[in-house]
Amino acid sequence: MQNSPVSKLILDGREFLIKRDDLIDPFLAGNKYRKLYTLLQTPKENYDTIISYGGTQSNAMLAIAAMCKQKGWQFFYYTKVLSHTQKSQQEGNYFQALSLGMQHNELEEVHYKDFVAALRLNLDEKSYIIDQGGADTSVRKGMEVLAHEIREANLDIDAVATPSGTGTSALYLALALPEYKVYTAPSVGDSIYLKRQMSALEPLPQNLIILEPKKKYHFAKPYLEFLEIYKRLLNAGIAFDLLYAPLLWQSLLEQTQEKILYVHSGGVSGNASMLRRYEKKALI
Repeated sequence: MQNSPVSKLILDGREFLIKRDDLIDPFLAGNKYRKLYTLLQTPKENYDTIISYGGTQSNAMLAIAAMCKQKGWQFFYYTKVLSHTQKSQQEGNYFQALSLGMQHNELEEVHYKDFVAALRLNLDEKSYIIDQGGADTSVRKGMEVLAHEIREANLDIDAVATPSGTGTSALYLALALPEYKVYTAPSVGDSIYLKRQMSALEPLPQNLIILEPKKKYHFAKPYLEFLEIYKRLLNAGIAFDLLYAPLLWQSLLEQTQEKILYVHSGGVSGNASMLRRYEKKALI
């Protein structure tokens, strides 16, 4: 795959550069391509089964399903019990992942945590587990490739920004780009939770800056201000995801002034199902 291009975007009178990782591939795009980079380079004979777990709106889930389809690997994905509405949807990440061959398994909430903790027990050499959101030390290589692309582009920037779920991408990007400030924001939980997730992988570098939102947001819940930022970005020429991007864009506009390169993390395939939630809340 070729290097992703860089676009310009004007928002609130500020010029931002956008690293268009969303254009890499319809499914294996954004930070999920970077996170799965090592596995994508792995010979298909090395594994026959990939196992992961998490939520059904997960961009990582869809990217893993696409990778496994490409490699000819089985993909087993574990979630808590889903509602009938979720199962019957004919669009969105869950529907598309199933169409790519994902084998979905539901677990009662009371058993979910213990089951996930035991996944690595008796794991054979042909199986590989990817933790929720792609949180894995193998992400480092993909972020190093991204850092090389950024340096090679010789951009006039002062900082880089990328959204965070587990924070894996932001952490390894900051380690790979020590000459730049790397901004992120805690989309899931708060900054304390995010730092704990990151610290489980590597010590936090000084150039990694976590922007704390001015109010508490619940992940994947529809918020009018997020929808408004999404629409403003869309009007400026680029579609971003509705799960992670709005919070970081809000934080960047309120708390920074530098010239920033925003790494587009993809995930726009999940917007259809999120927009339907906004409609149900009468926010559209």
